[in-house]
Amino acid sequence: MNIHEYQAKALLEKFGVAVPKGAPAKSPAEFESALAQLPDGPIMVKAQIHAGGRGKGTFVDGFKGGVKFAQSKAEALEIAKRMFGNTLVTLQTGPAGRKVQTIYFAAPCDIEKEYYLAILLDRVTSRPVIVASTEGGVEIETVAHNTPEKIFKIYVDPAVGLQGYQVRQLAFKLGFTGDYFKNAIKLIAGLYRTWWESDATMVEINPLISAPGGRVLALDAKVAFDDSALYRHPEIVALRDLNEEDPKETEASKFDLNYIALDGNIACLVNGAGLAMSTMDIIKHFGGNPANFLDVGGGASKEQVQAAFKIILSDPKVKGILVNIFGGIMDCNTIAQGVVAAARETSLNIPLVVRLEGNNVVAGKKALAESGLKLETADSMADAAQKIVRLVA
Repeated sequence: MNIHEYQAKALLEKFGVAVPKGAPAKSPAEFESALAQLPDGPIMVKAQIHAGGRGKGTFVDGFKGGVKFAQSKAEALEIAKRMFGNTLVTLQTGPAGRKVQTIYFAAPCDIEKEYYLAILLDRVTSRPVIVASTEGGVEIETVAHNTPEKIFKIYVDPAVGLQGYQVRQLAFKLGFTGDYFKNAIKLIAGLYRTWWESDATMVEINPLISAPGGRVLALDAKVAFDDSALYRHPEIVALRDLNEEDPKETEASKFDLNYIALDGNIACLVNGAGLAMSTMDIIKHFGGNPANFLDVGGGASKEQVQAAFKIILSDPKVKGILVNIFGGIMDCNTIAQGVVAAARETSLNIPLVVRLEGNNVVAGKKALAESGLKLETADSMADAAQKIVRLVA
């Protein structure tokens, strides 16, 4: 789960991380009251969407930039009116863009230097890792490619947590001294507590800045959370913005289905993440393009299968469906019954290929054969992939 910048900064403040003063507005009626919370003078106006590259983005009406500097509150008000309800297109949103439904007003800072700082899980070592660089305000991928020596990493032993010497070492590598050094140490420690105690998958500050008076602040913030741990954090779940999520993914979550929309036209319904990945790979291998990742889990019910079909068919790009099930815990007959019921309920009129193997597969295949539906069965993944690719070609 992702949250907006203004929500991330509010969360960071709870853990002692210094951020510039700001105020969000979720409607034009709230603009003036939000601005009243900030001091007179220049104001930053920031469109809030779940995508990066806002500053370089363009609205569909031609208005440039989702992050703008205003000389006064009056100018900030006019900019906010141009942004709100408008659709912002960035490199990360794709051509469809995202509709702006929240504006964040923030007090500007006198920036002395920009840095990069992020905390995430390193999958190789299975440990938290803090990634930092003296080159902030730009894509970290660019820094990694052009000047990798300017990126520093600190690995944290989860059994003992982040140690004081590690924080000091990182602050020293970033070049902080004096009051900047003290404040950087406080900020880094607060970021790690945010990451750890919130069950975040990533906390990214880009840029982290130094400002006059020895201050070190998180000028922008991006935080993502582990969905599997959200049951422990109802206060974070409350921050979820469904307007920023694919409606199909939102609907899938209601039925405990793991669904991610893709750009292809062959829908996949599979049990198990590994099998789902393999299914997408083999579709690509035979020249097709998967339309989604959909994992119904190891013990899906008939109702979940029916819900999965409805979600798949709500995507107008889908021209065919491949059901690929290996019954370990899963009962193949349950899947077959769900497929038959879903096909009848939705009046399915696109190609459907079903491959079942494993637990109670004989009963499952019998249910499909006796259904009277126009579908094809397959005896292997390769056979199933070749058939569906041929049928949608």
